[in-house]
Amino acid sequence: MADKYTDFVSRGWGRDLAKRLGLPQPVTLRRHEPGAPLVPGPVLLVGAGPGADALETALKGWDVEVLRDLGETHDGGAAAASSGAPAARAGAGKGGARLGAIVLALDGIARPEDLSGLFLAAGRHLRSLAPSGRVVTVSRRSSTADEPAIAAARSGVEGALRSLARELRNGATGNGILLAEGVPVDAPSALGALRFLLSGRAAYVDGQFLTVGTAKGELPSDPEKPLAGKVAVVTGAARGIGAAIARTLARDGAKLVVVDVPAAGDALAKVANEVRGTALQLDITRPDAGERILEHALHRHGGLDILVHNAGITRDKLLANMDAAKWDAVVAVNLAAQLRINDALLASDKLGEGFRIVSVASTSGIAGNRGQTNYAASKAGVMGMVRSTAARLAATGGTANAVAPGFIETEMTARIPLGMREVGRRINSLQQGGQPVDVAEAIGFLASDAAGGISGNVLRVCGQYWMGQ
Repeated sequence: MADKYTDFVSRGWGRDLAKRLGLPQPVTLRRHEPGAPLVPGPVLLVGAGPGADALETALKGWDVEVLRDLGETHDGGAAAASSGAPAARAGAGKGGARLGAIVLALDGIARPEDLSGLFLAAGRHLRSLAPSGRVVTVSRRSSTADEPAIAAARSGVEGALRSLARELRNGATGNGILLAEGVPVDAPSALGALRFLLSGRAAYVDGQFLTVGTAKGELPSDPEKPLAGKVAVVTGAARGIGAAIARTLARDGAKLVVVDVPAAGDALAKVANEVRGTALQLDITRPDAGERILEHALHRHGGLDILVHNAGITRDKLLANMDAAKWDAVVAVNLAAQLRINDALLASDKLGEGFRIVSVASTSGIAGNRGQTNYAASKAGVMGMVRSTAARLAATGGTANAVAPGFIETEMTARIPLGMREVGRRINSLQQGGQPVDVAEAIGFLASDAAGGISGNVLRVCGQYWMGQ
């Protein structure tokens, strides 16, 4: 569904009017276009040391111009240069181009005092960030095993980045990568996450962190076809977000099995034809749904590498007015069916190596939502499920993750009354609703080999919704 307000205030006299009246000024976001540059300008790399140097090497390998700002030492002096990259000038790449991104290499910080020189160095360049630019931090995940000062510094990165993301304008976003202890900065999934967060694929991901737990993963030989040779199943694929997921995975090279209830058969067939996949009409709450999905994928495509649990329903009521039928129906479709299908598939020895599960959760499961106790319970349950399933898959190189959408422009949100719909669109840092493709892009990344070291994560695709983390 189109957001006419965003279209109006993004250009010309509509933009000038919104500015004079102090109205929200969302802009058209930079989304992925095949063949487009990774970022819309040079990348400023802030930080010194081996981690920063490794990031510079990776960025240059992606044909990105790299500028360096080494930050300041604890006493306020300039840090020593450690790279042959040119020093950053305010707002300038080749020909005076605005910065496409700022990347902060924070993997070596050891105390809270280390944060100031690096973040303030980045702050000096924020006004030079191009529209839909990116700020990405690369740091270590804090743990109870850390010395208190180290844990404080590492956790401080998260607070600083989330706050910085709320200050960015013109469609720019701020996100972070958290490395587990022992995972190098240039591990495949660390670089895969960096490339994803810099790209137009992460247009509606803001104020979020991806945790890279292991050094596993493999970067694709062709970044435009990261799912080449994979067989993927998408449930709830007849329309909306599910159809967008199928289109995106097919664009990225996967062979598709699209699944939905028999009542949606005509719409499902259209999606299957569009993505050159096969359709499976199936009620996923059937006891044998997992076996039928696996049988179809093996028979028609010769394997199964990716399962996307997208199917879901709502039956909203205040808890005082809720009955068992509404509660049980939502849990049966949104959660119990996923558990049963996962159990059936993981009991098989016919899955592809490095099997990927990606589930669609919701910000309602994180922050709650009035009238959605049943729905929020089911979506919070999905998040618990993927964290536990991630441990089951670890031994075979598989992963399980979830994506939690915020306000996404779909047929369902189009039915929300206008006033509530406008509030839903504007209460995030990007001041607009997301598109189904934004959810699909995040799923596509988590389903790829580049995310092989990322498991048990819940990635919010919400434009940095103002509620919850």
